[in-house]
Amino acid sequence: MSKSAKAIAPSGRATSRRRRRTTDQETWERLRPWLAGGLLVALALAAYLPALSAGYAWDDDLHITGNATLRSSDGLRQIWFVPRSLPQYYPLVHTTFWIEYHLWELKPAGYHLTNILLHATSAILLWRLLVRLRVAGAWLAAALFAVHPVCVESVAWITERKNVLSLVLALLSMSCYLRFAPAEVDEGAARARLSPERRWEYYGLAFALFALALLSKTVVASLPAVLLVVYWWKRGRIGWRDVVPLVPFFAVGAGLGLFTVWLEQHHVGAQGAEWDLSPVDRLLVAGRALWFYAGKLAWPWPLVFFYPRFSIDAHAWWQYAYPAGVLAVMVGLWLARKRIGRGPLAAVLIFAGVLMPALGFFNVYPFRYSFVADHFQYHASVALMVLAAAIAGTVAARLRPDGRRIAHLVAGTLIVVLAALTYRQTHIYRDLETLYNDTVAKNPDSWAAHHNYAWHVAGQGNYPLAVEHYEAALALNPDLPDTHNALAISLVFVGRPADALAHLERARALNPNLQEIYNNLGNTLVELGRFDEAVAHYRTAIERDPRYATAYCGLGRALARLGRFDDALTQIEQALRIDPRLALAHDTMGMLLYDRGRPAEALPYFIEAARINPNSLQANFHLGCAYEGIGRHEQAVAYLQRAALLGPGDVAVRLALATVLVAQGQLDRAAAELETALRIDPQNAACAEKLKSVRAAQQAARPR
Repeated sequence: MSKSAKAIAPSGRATSRRRRRTTDQETWERLRPWLAGGLLVALALAAYLPALSAGYAWDDDLHITGNATLRSSDGLRQIWFVPRSLPQYYPLVHTTFWIEYHLWELKPAGYHLTNILLHATSAILLWRLLVRLRVAGAWLAAALFAVHPVCVESVAWITERKNVLSLVLALLSMSCYLRFAPAEVDEGAARARLSPERRWEYYGLAFALFALALLSKTVVASLPAVLLVVYWWKRGRIGWRDVVPLVPFFAVGAGLGLFTVWLEQHHVGAQGAEWDLSPVDRLLVAGRALWFYAGKLAWPWPLVFFYPRFSIDAHAWWQYAYPAGVLAVMVGLWLARKRIGRGPLAAVLIFAGVLMPALGFFNVYPFRYSFVADHFQYHASVALMVLAAAIAGTVAARLRPDGRRIAHLVAGTLIVVLAALTYRQTHIYRDLETLYNDTVAKNPDSWAAHHNYAWHVAGQGNYPLAVEHYEAALALNPDLPDTHNALAISLVFVGRPADALAHLERARALNPNLQEIYNNLGNTLVELGRFDEAVAHYRTAIERDPRYATAYCGLGRALARLGRFDDALTQIEQALRIDPRLALAHDTMGMLLYDRGRPAEALPYFIEAARINPNSLQANFHLGCAYEGIGRHEQAVAYLQRAALLGPGDVAVRLALATVLVAQGQLDRAAAELETALRIDPQNAACAEKLKSVRAAQQAARPR
């Protein structure tokens, strides 16, 4: 090789290395967004992992497990075209539930996974939107949103699909709109990047996505206002060219928003003394709520399903400090905008504006329990998270390399800590018992927590514990007709019908229009042997609503106890004509036949009741008894065991199961069931006597 060739060779290798480095850098630049997005998804999945093994929470029965519209194509029609067929008119949300029901029925893991993936999708969309808007700390803001524990209530509670779905659609709509009308200072140059036809396609897509978001949750009606704030933040002004294209957005948002307010009051029931607030009271609620929500973002502990309800007193001067403080912050940020920029004020305005529907200016049903809830700030929380991340990103950019490494370490530690808190908080949504136990422990003065916990344990057959918590709820708030009514039902089951009657009379005095009271008065009077009076109350319930199928069932039972069996059958048949899918009607017909010594005729009715409502304690219990009545012990044991699983606190179920097990010669298992029953109700004489006889049989069976 010549000297000249040798001289050239090293230069060629250096060029090759530079090319490889350039290629590696280009590859890394292409991969980095995918890796960053993947990390956001991984963080969300890891933080919410416990939700995948969780069950259902409060209100999930109305929206999923007990939602008949999910079962058929006609139900899908009702979801969209019969607004009052469900508690809230969010048809797109219930359409996703309809699809999922037909994919995995009532297995909760699928619904939970969908919520988590929607939340992770919002984190990715938020990150890309912030990158487009050139916000410092964009990925950090998205990561904070992905793992912040204040979001747990929206993600781990299936019913809050409306939050996670609507945010995905709102962010997509915002991204499309910013293609149509960019927020850059040089707006003309930005618009020129797309042809007019393409720009208007983005406008149409943005509007369609916004409409879908509203059909998921109308809180996103604030989106056009958010866009105007973004334009002011980026350009320092808002012109008519910014406002006019958003007029249709404002119009449809206002229309659907007002429709939601109307439904909340006239369909859900958000009206009455508990929502009777003066304009000044509402201002005090709003000011206090804003500081509460900001505080939970800064220090998310403790997080409670039902927070204490603010005590609002317009005569207490210190309560005015909350709204005055909010106003002072906004005025201060306005005055400082030239020195610190418009971003902080824009973030605070978006935070307060998106929260507006939940600040007390409109009646929403949960205000009955508390003026604040974590899920109320799911959308709004994004604004303050972005502000915090932007401040951190701006400061970090000004640091030296060593300082930036420390800043990145601090940010990473914060994300890990928040993810750990989210992981822990997600555990409380494992099941209703865990959720209500946690709520009662953190807020023992919440009558709603005690009432709901009592309702849950009553459904499991643990009526003594239900009575305890219903009474605790009434000690905190004695003017609760629903609680008096529910307590009466549990008192009947624990053998205190006279006390139940007193609570039903109190419930009727508080709310004479509560139709269930008359039916339950009939049920209680049947237990007291006052059948003629019971018949009168059932007839009152039917007069108020001729299609009240449940009341026909009660009337049938009362007439049967009066010896009017044919009349009783007529009433149950009428209930079945009104509602052929009413499990109670099938179960009642079965009981009438069973009590007359006709278990074989009763069996098909019990089977149908259990088919309609497979998770009904009563249906499985009665079906097990019917199988025992015709001598099919194995089937009897199977259904009684299922009833015991559904109602672990129901002593009557365990006594019946023990009786069948004795008939099969399974004395040890029978004794175990009776011992469990006596732990639940130590005073139960029938269980004690049965256990005594079982132990005697065990003793006799032992070899001598």
